[in-house]
Amino acid sequence: MANFLKVENLCRFYDDVAAVQEISFEVGKGEFVALLGPSGCGKSTTLKMIAGLENPDSGTIEIEGQDVLGKAPGKRNLSMVFQSYALFPHLSVRENILFGLKARKVPKPERLKRLNSAVEMVGLGPHINKKPGQLSGGQSQRVALARSIVSNAPLCLMDEPLSNLDTKLRADMRTEIRSLQKQLGLTVIYVTHDQIEAMSMADKIILLNQGRIEQTAAPEEFYDKPLTTFVASFIGHPPMNLIPQKEFLLGVRPEHVQIVDVDTGSEISMVIQECDYQGSETIVTGEYMGTMIKVSMAGKCNIPSGESVNVRWEPGAVHRFKTEGGQRLEDNP
Repeated sequence: MANFLKVENLCRFYDDVAAVQEISFEVGKGEFVALLGPSGCGKSTTLKMIAGLENPDSGTIEIEGQDVLGKAPGKRNLSMVFQSYALFPHLSVRENILFGLKARKVPKPERLKRLNSAVEMVGLGPHINKKPGQLSGGQSQRVALARSIVSNAPLCLMDEPLSNLDTKLRADMRTEIRSLQKQLGLTVIYVTHDQIEAMSMADKIILLNQGRIEQTAAPEEFYDKPLTTFVASFIGHPPMNLIPQKEFLLGVRPEHVQIVDVDTGSEISMVIQECDYQGSETIVTGEYMGTMIKVSMAGKCNIPSGESVNVRWEPGAVHRFKTEGGQRLEDNP
């Protein structure tokens, strides 16, 4: 896959605080890449530097082989979709979508052609003459998407675009965005703090922590082979159990832990703290030698608090990490 976007050694400081530190990555044409991480990790700052909304203190950014540092956002051949939608309240849906094209003096026949195509793609036909105040959150986000589509820019930057929507609508919009991305062949950089969004939508995830890249990989590799305890505890719901051993941290995912009745000597005993019923599963939390262990069990399970149970896991489900620093040990199975 040919590189479409190349970021090298990007740094951004605010006073003495490093928001982004030596970030480097490449994105292939037509690839959907998620910048994932907790609040304050530098993902939005990275996106703003790619967009040209902020200038890096050092590093380079190339789009289609061209150095874009110093170029205005409008000269970088990209579009942006934000959390806030950024719609003009006094303009109709039609006028909001066409605003950028009019500003760039795109001929009217071409504007209308792009408008009709985008409106059909995102299903805004019945709302084309409404003002933003008459729209739901999902409809407003579709306007923002349509505005991005009509720009015909090959690179689309999205900053937490679904965080204002309810759970069901977020799931629907994830499917819509991914479908549009594939249909249009867009290269997408998608900022989110939500691991479900990143895991379900992205071809590749870049996980940031305190301004640095913690791991870059396909979604399944994040789950199967986390490189650090930070990755292990960030990816997965609930996160991976990390149990101190004499020489390392033992990691095992809650869905790989089993509560068993037999006693073969390979089990450990934990004291039940609580059972959190979530419909399709119950998250059972127990205490073992000062460490909380979570077990994901299908369906409903109700074990009284204070009761001791035996738990075990298969050897192949184990991950091992250094106690100091949290890096993955090479002898992992």
